[in-house]
Amino acid sequence: MYYLAVDIGASSGRHILCSVENHKMQIEEIYRFQNNVEERNGHFFWNTDYLFNAIVAGLKKCKEIGKIPVSMAIDTWGCDYVLANKTSEAYAYRDHRSLKGVDEVSQLISDEDLYKRTGIQHQSFNTIYQLKSEENLNEDDAFLMIPDYFNYLLTGKKVNEYTNMSTTGLLNIRTNTVDQDLLSQLDIPNIFQEMVEPGTIVGSLKEDIKKEVGFDLQVVVCASHDTGSAYMASVASDGIILSSGTWSLLGIESDMAYTTSKAREANFTNEGGYNHTYRFLKNIMGMWIIQEVARNLDNQYSFQTLQDLARTSNYENTFDVNKQRFLKPEHMITEIQKDFEERNIVPPTAVEDIAYCVFHSLALSYKLAIDELEDITGKKYKTINIIGGGCQNLLLDEMIAKMTCMKVIAGPIEATAIGNIVAQMIAFNEVKDIDEAREMIKEPFDMKEFEEK
Repeated sequence: MYYLAVDIGASSGRHILCSVENHKMQIEEIYRFQNNVEERNGHFFWNTDYLFNAIVAGLKKCKEIGKIPVSMAIDTWGCDYVLANKTSEAYAYRDHRSLKGVDEVSQLISDEDLYKRTGIQHQSFNTIYQLKSEENLNEDDAFLMIPDYFNYLLTGKKVNEYTNMSTTGLLNIRTNTVDQDLLSQLDIPNIFQEMVEPGTIVGSLKEDIKKEVGFDLQVVVCASHDTGSAYMASVASDGIILSSGTWSLLGIESDMAYTTSKAREANFTNEGGYNHTYRFLKNIMGMWIIQEVARNLDNQYSFQTLQDLARTSNYENTFDVNKQRFLKPEHMITEIQKDFEERNIVPPTAVEDIAYCVFHSLALSYKLAIDELEDITGKKYKTINIIGGGCQNLLLDEMIAKMTCMKVIAGPIEATAIGNIVAQMIAFNEVKDIDEAREMIKEPFDMKEFEEK
């Protein structure tokens, strides 16, 4: 039996097939496509027609290789949407139009009150601000987040998936439903659809799609915000989870939300998780800095080579990786060196010292975020599970174990796709619950453990 995960990120998308035999999961990537923001008339959009065609092309690939899935699910980034009864256009979260919405919302409700109501950290691209920037909204517009929209094109059915909806800043953190009082306060009409949980079967393919791809399947909703799917694949759900890629999302799975002023000031957010848990997490720097360092060095060094070189360094100084200056500098290495010079500290200049300094500084930033997390929750954690592509940086894994004095479990690498598939397996009773699925994940996927003795 095959399950298909369609995992779409800001720069690329992939179709990943999973076969399950004797209670063991095996995954393979069968199709990949590019994704880019497009600029039109001074605004930034996602090309939803292109992306949907790519989704269909990946389904055709399944037919071509003779591996027909019983189901599929789609995950993407959060916050962005389509008003399906009005247009196929989807503004990208990078578009500046939401700044108008930030100003308008702040005049109607304070950041403090909004955080208490929704539990979502302030980000200028949050859906709440995007919607407040829309003109002529009406109740017939049919709000669908990006994965919901593709599910609609596949099945003809309109639903909103809960975990992704939680990123909008419009769900009440206590009721886990759209906050009607907040909509009224902001003069946003109720344009939302029936809200469903991960593991819900939406339906079969429409006849025209079925005919085009040559088979039928069931479209399932996973935790369609990619972080939600990634967290579902964590094998240490009672510890700290670090989803590590270009950016890092460090947090916990919790049965309760944290909406204190301390949580808000530390910029933690409460996103919805599977089975109405919360992902209490902080968005912090990830592999972006070392990716940019490699680019500044004309990609002469692989990431593995940079790790190997870093192990030879004796450089000890660190910098704050979360400073605004490191988000989009013209030249990352120069920016790092300037930061040290401004603090009257000798900057790293040799490649091995630069690489070590970046990894050391990242590990320190995770330690500080964990300290904040433990202070807010009043709990101590013993384990950190690093998931996603960044977990392959074994030097950083070791540094995190040493700096936090915690046991580090690195893996799975393909956490988002695996979590997407877990929701499908639950829908088809392949596993009875997420705990059983997590036990399945431990065996076939390469996990490494690090512990400071």
